[in-house]
Amino acid sequence: MRRVGAGLALVTCLVAGLASLGAPQTRPGSSFNGAAALRHVERLVAIGPRPAGSAAGVRARQYVVGELRSAGIATRVEPFDADTPHGRLPMANVVAVLPGRRQDVILIGGHYDTKWFREFAFVGANDGGSSTALLIELARRLRERPREYTYWIVWFDGEEAREAWTAADSLYGSRRMAIELGKSRRLPRAVIVADMIGDRDLGIRREVSSTPWLTDVIWTSAARLGYNVHFLADTLAVEDDHAPFMRLGVPATLLIDFDYPPWHTAGDTVDKVSARSLEIVGNVLLDALPAIEHALTRSRGARP
Repeated sequence: MRRVGAGLALVTCLVAGLASLGAPQTRPGSSFNGAAALRHVERLVAIGPRPAGSAAGVRARQYVVGELRSAGIATRVEPFDADTPHGRLPMANVVAVLPGRRQDVILIGGHYDTKWFREFAFVGANDGGSSTALLIELARRLRERPREYTYWIVWFDGEEAREAWTAADSLYGSRRMAIELGKSRRLPRAVIVADMIGDRDLGIRREVSSTPWLTDVIWTSAARLGYNVHFLADTLAVEDDHAPFMRLGVPATLLIDFDYPPWHTAGDTVDKVSARSLEIVGNVLLDALPAIEHALTRSRGARP
């Protein structure tokens, strides 16, 4: 991901307005298991650095696929080759499919690769590990409850730049998927991306380019669950895996805690990641999704 700016506190009227949409106020059970998610982080970090195109990256992908299939979740691997500053590299996105009553798709994604460094071993406990782990447990929880919409839980490969971040050297997996879905006219109705959400000192700010109504729904859930201290009102701008979908007109939002001192250092280790932080983000998403479904259903053919 690349931070591209920061903003002042953002106040919107949409948060209050969402309460009048008539969305169901009851929420299915099945709370998020933060301890289980942290165990996934530990196992991924034990693999070592997991940059896109590497043997360790393949092992991380195999771990994700194995966990999903053992939970009885239909999973596919979508391989592709990417032209990078280090040559043409094999990469692959992983997609878990949870069918709903509708074929319309809500995509929840994050990246599973770690950034490649010459100078040190970057194990990416938070940056790569936390999103990978969150999505595994989120897929398990969503499988246990009824769904109006079909969910794609997506692990993007190649989010990190191989060298310096540019339009061509970044977001390989999400750019590839957005292009392919755009060509086939099968774009999702909404996209939620999580990245670096395991920080022990969790503070997620509103990403300024994200779709406001979608962000509002999530922040409303965070407030209802008592997590205002972790879902903050001020803003920042970050380019991440939501961006390729937004460029195609898909409503999308990014959850990221960019105030993380070990970012892209050898210090991004498991001791910096908290099961509680993973649990908070997971529970907020589980709480918000029924309202997101409701808003999308009401807005069929129009913007929510």
